Amino acid sequence: MAKKHLRLSILAAILFLFCFPDKSSAQNFAVKTNLLYDATATVNVGAELRLARKWSLDVSGNMNFWSFSGGKRWKHWMVQPEARFWFCRSMGGHFLAFHAIGGQYNVGNVNLDFLSFLDNGFKSTRDLRHQGWFGGGGIGYGYSWIVSRHFNIEAEIAAGYLYTRYDVYRCAGCGRKIASDLHHHYFGPTKIALNFVYVF
Repeated sequence: MAKKHLRLSILAAILFLFCFPDKSSAQNFAVKTNLLYDATATVNVGAELRLARKWSLDVSGNMNFWSFSGGKRWKHWMVQPEARFWFCRSMGGHFLAFHAIGGQYNVGNVNLDFLSFLDNGFKSTRDLRHQGWFGGGGIGYGYSWIVSRHFNIEAEIAAGYLYTRYDVYRCAGCGRKIASDLHHHYFGPTKIALNFVYVF
């Protein structure tokens, strides 16, 4: 499972390389992966394009469509475009980030009690399945450490607002629908990243 996940992350990064073959030049383009998502077996890839001396556009996406033992379900996809303002110059040092976020999820038979402080609206995910979509945005702060000419390590944390609409089912794998078209407003963390970055 871990080897398959790593191969998919590398393949996704290579595909991003070929999406912009003529646009990438020194310090103008980067690809990245979020190591925190990698640790949860979530395939993810990001690309960043320098727009001006102090501005860049970062677009990241991730998905998890794996099946887990014991009937656990933690399936989702998400896209997060982000405008970044760099305090010194793009792709190095401190930055402020302004992002949008959207995606879909299907979660059940997992213990999310440790996230109760977030007031995420998902009660009893150990016994019920929640399936729906979400959208929102937020603002964040980050720092990119320049390790070498082509490699950076980047950390970012952001908070904002999400709106979600979902259905609730009796169990993770099957079960009849017991609630339809519920909604929830969420305020809190919207991004935590520790990115490994390759800069062209």
